[in-house]
Amino acid sequence: MSNPPVYTTSSGCPVSDPFSTQRISVQNNDYAYNPPVGPLLMQDFKLIDSLAHFDRERIPERVVHAKGAGAFGYFEVTDDISDICSAKFLNQIGKKTKILTRFSTVGGEKGSADTARDPRGFATKFYTEEGNLDLVYNNTPIFFIRDPTKFPHFIHTQKRNPQTNLKDANMFWDYLTNNPESLHQVMYLFSERGTPASLRTMNGYSGHTYKWYNAKGEWVYVQVHFKAQQGVHNLNNEQAGKLAGDNPDHTTQDLFESIEKGDYPVWDCYVQTMTLEQSKKAPFSVFDLTKIWPHADYPLRHFGRFVLNENPSNYFAEIEQAAFSPSNTIPSMQPSNDPVLQSRLFSYPDTHRHRLGANFHQIPVNCPLKSGSFAPQIRDGPMCVNGNLGATPNYAGAYNCPVQYTTSAKLSPNGSDEKYQGEVVPYHWEICDYDFVQPGKFWDVLGKTQGEQEALVHNIASHAKDAQPFIQEKVFEYFSKANPSIGPLIKKEIKKLSKL
Repeated sequence: MSNPPVYTTSSGCPVSDPFSTQRISVQNNDYAYNPPVGPLLMQDFKLIDSLAHFDRERIPERVVHAKGAGAFGYFEVTDDISDICSAKFLNQIGKKTKILTRFSTVGGEKGSADTARDPRGFATKFYTEEGNLDLVYNNTPIFFIRDPTKFPHFIHTQKRNPQTNLKDANMFWDYLTNNPESLHQVMYLFSERGTPASLRTMNGYSGHTYKWYNAKGEWVYVQVHFKAQQGVHNLNNEQAGKLAGDNPDHTTQDLFESIEKGDYPVWDCYVQTMTLEQSKKAPFSVFDLTKIWPHADYPLRHFGRFVLNENPSNYFAEIEQAAFSPSNTIPSMQPSNDPVLQSRLFSYPDTHRHRLGANFHQIPVNCPLKSGSFAPQIRDGPMCVNGNLGATPNYAGAYNCPVQYTTSAKLSPNGSDEKYQGEVVPYHWEICDYDFVQPGKFWDVLGKTQGEQEALVHNIASHAKDAQPFIQEKVFEYFSKANPSIGPLIKKEIKKLSKL
């Protein structure tokens, strides 16, 4: 470098030799080579400063979505949807908003392989003039659960056995077969659609139902879809396994290198809508995360696109410390009563407070455009670095009352929102016949492309062959709920693989 920086300690003190250590010099003529051989000195702050930070430079990894990659870019409005949403960042065709997107596997640890058979997380932070909006997705349109209390149980079965510390096929299949509402997601995951070839060639689906309001206060239920302009490309079981050994960071590398050379990935943005009256007539609950909204009944409507065109300059600062949450909303976009979504409104920010600290929102990558946001009661705590609102009283009172925000979305002015009345009850969804209708239709869809049904059977058998026989019997019964032919086919394939 033509003008290299001066090496210093963390407090800014210049250091003449970054690699020396302070030791007591002991002259001992018994040695031909006679360096200082005395102990180190605790007063050597340069050394202690470096080691102490080194011991603390790892933060807790995410419990889920630990392995990930991301990039910056922009969202562009392409179509007017003001009749369903009055968000300011959508109010003009051609308008662009800065975004950050992070992709991830769900169950694997931070060092796990990119090509594991696992759903892919897909989260985008929109830095809008009304605050940060986080849209949180998966690459599958459905999920394993619809009762939020099951989430820790489910995730534990996808991780490691508490005794052996190994992945456990018995845990995996025992949980799923005892919770058959997961069938649609599991069939999708074990089909050839289950392992994206790259992060650039997969779609994103909100899965959860949200509520969007227009300027009149009228609202609709929505689900949002991101569709890759690059097309959707996947890996088969054997290709994914080979890459896991040859290059476990395959998709991370692919995303970075593609953006670096100017091959910017693009996604088209669509929304499905459903009115309250339509939801009452649907054969499934609008709040059921294990169900899709058929496109024939609820067609896709295009409203924008986003482009990723800028790699992070520092992965830790801008991707590892990025904190996404569906609770990060703006006035015209609100959560629905989807119970799993409702639980995530709490769980996501709570895990960020644990992982990054109480002031995680002050980290630059998480900071809204209006960094001078006024919440006088949210003060102090570790790593408070934004000035802490100076001399402003730490409460909102008569002489310190903030200006009330006037939003263009007047929520429910005519009282047309949902209304609820009743007792507090312990509730979880009961299994019903319709839970297996969509998985059955998915099996039929796979049958329209040569080899896809066979691939699903092979992929399931390749995993379930490691489970105990009584668990395997539950697997056969589980998949036969979608179509009676599937269980016997898996059983036959397991016998075939066991002879190899």
